[in-house]
Parts: sequence; structure tokens; C-alpha cells
Amino acid sequence: MKKPIQGMRQHIIDVAKSLMTFKGYTAVGLTEVLTTAGVPKGSFYHYFKSKEEFGQALLEEYFAEYLGRVDGLMNAQGNGAERLVGYFRYWAETQGADVPEEKCLVVKLGAEVCDFSEDMRNVLLVGTDQIIQRISGCIENGRADGSITSTMLTDELAQSLYQLWLGASLLAKVNKSTKPFETALNMTNRMIV
Repeated sequence: MKKPIQGMRQHIIDVAKSLMTFKGYTAVGLTEVLTTAGVPKGSFYHYFKSKEEFGQALLEEYFAEYLGRVDGLMNAQGNGAERLVGYFRYWAETQGADVPEEKCLVVKLGAEVCDFSEDMRNVLLVGTDQIIQRISGCIENGRADGSITSTMLTDELAQSLYQLWLGASLLAKVNKSTKPFETALNMTNRMIV
């Protein structure tokens, strides 16, 4: 039975996400994606106008899924500080594990695609801004319930925490160690009190 267009489009994105999590965006050619997905080469342009449009769709899909997970963590039980630390513990667990489906595409593709695609850079900008907004909201909730006492401006603290964890993710890859996440978690706890 033939997959509907939206189903096939999603299938291509899912297959590519898995491949690009390991290899990166430019290292994965369309032929590899389509062969792995079991899609005839000529039909790719039926679903996407270009590899760049495909990359945008991949990133948009990633952020939609990821932001849903972030919302669940930010709305979990506990006070603001507990929820915020819970989110970063989740980050450490997923980025420190060898589970490709959980890897952060911002870390994997960010620097690579920003240099050659303004449209993909914009998707990354909007997506990371939404993550930082959610961190800001959790900080505000923590301030309201008294669990976060930092005097840093909320947006500045949220951005600093996100940058800290992006850096920890890169160093964890370089060092092949989860130690950068432990350091980031200790610094997070110090920054929010």
C-alpha cells in the first residue's frame, strides 16, 4: 500500500534525522536518505523543492517534537527550581546516552548549516528562542514560588543557562565524557540561587 504524501514526507524526514544525527547535514547525501527510506530518487522533489527546504522541514519537525518534551518537563510536579533542574537533568541523560533519536540537532547541525543557509539559520534561531522563552518562564515560576532567588535578569539568566548547556554538549562530544554535564548541572544550581 502506498503511503500518502504527508506520510511519505514524514518518513523521509524521520530517516534523515537518524542519519544526520550521526553524520551531519552535508555528509548525508540525498541518495543515501532516499535509499535508506526506500523512496525512488526522482520522487524527492515531489515532497521537497530542494535539500535546503528539506533541511528546514527537518529542523522544524525536530523543534516541534523537542518543544513538546520541554513543555512536559517545565509543567511537571515540583517548584520552579526543581522543574528547571529536571529539564537540565533530562538534557544530560539524553545527550550523554547513545540514543540517536534523542540527540540535539542544534548541537549537531547548528554551526554547520548556519554558514550556508539563511533559511535554516532562521529555523534554528526561532527554535532556540522558543527554548529560551520556556526556560525564562520556568525561572519566573521559580521566582514566584521562592525556589529561584538569583538576581540576574530573567532573560539573561535563561540565555546564560542555555548557552552553558550547549557548550557542555559540545565538550561532552569532544571529551567522550558526561563530566561536562555534571559541571553544567553544578553551575546551574549555583546560578539559580
